Amino acid sequence: MAFVDEIQLHAKAGKGGDGVVRWRHEKFIDRGGPSGGNGGRGGDVYVRAVRSMHTLAKYRHEKEFAAENGNPGEKASRQGKEGEDLYIDFPLGSVIKNIATGDTISLTEEGQTACILRGGKGGWGNEHFKSSHNTTPKEATLGTPGEEGDFYVELELVADIGLIGLPNAGKSSLLNSLTNAQAKIGDYAFTTLDPNLGDFYGYIIADIPGLIEGASEGKGLGTKFLRHVKRTRMLVHLVSFENGDAMKKVYTEIRNELKEYGEGLSEKEEIILLTKTDVVEDKKSITKHVKEFEKLGKKVFTVSLFDDVSIKAFGDELVKIVRK
Repeated sequence: MAFVDEIQLHAKAGKGGDGVVRWRHEKFIDRGGPSGGNGGRGGDVYVRAVRSMHTLAKYRHEKEFAAENGNPGEKASRQGKEGEDLYIDFPLGSVIKNIATGDTISLTEEGQTACILRGGKGGWGNEHFKSSHNTTPKEATLGTPGEEGDFYVELELVADIGLIGLPNAGKSSLLNSLTNAQAKIGDYAFTTLDPNLGDFYGYIIADIPGLIEGASEGKGLGTKFLRHVKRTRMLVHLVSFENGDAMKKVYTEIRNELKEYGEGLSEKEEIILLTKTDVVEDKKSITKHVKEFEKLGKKVFTVSLFDDVSIKAFGDELVKIVRK
């Protein structure tokens, strides 16, 4: 399914039901009086935040939305049934703008709802107009139309997990293994020029473009990378065993860039993933590096990007962490 991050649609709240003229017909009671009920209220239109980045794609061919109309009033003074409210689901991070009024709503929490259009009021039945001076009213009013409008929806993605690390640390390969993202990969630096996204059990993983020392000053992909990291909830920091004895050094370089950029990036929750264990000849050195990184007080995992078993094991642990 193609990723869609903006869309325009038209929505309409329900019309209020009409009031009706009805009369009581009771045995032995002449001219029993008015008994026409009021119309039901039209349904409202709500937007609702859901954890699915592909929700907008469902609306590419469905651009008209309408809440249910209220029913007309009934005899015996019964009010008509109210129209059902309509809930339109949008991904977390969506900004919904009423094109005519400029009013905007941002969906920042899962399950968040907001009313964007109010349904029309039901009309009055003839019983409503009964008085001591008008005992047999023959008037009723129509229900009022519901609000309607055109809306522009833009997704400002809030990723749950951001994959960070030097170029060629294995971020795109990991994303492809954990999701169906089909991100481009290659054996050269800066394969990823824009963030790739994947759906991981309903959570969004963003493969952030690689950076180099000095990124906070704009070198390499620089601040483009760091802007995307700012939108993520937690980080998975990939460090490749290809760096050998310099693994701790390259890890520290990226941590320094996060700190230099500021905006709380260095304070985000982070787990460390040591990648490409398949290039290590002396397997004892894997344990050695794991212990060194564990001294930082963070969770440390290892994977071979060519080993489905190790990737699945890491994915299972990642699910547990992100759901906390």
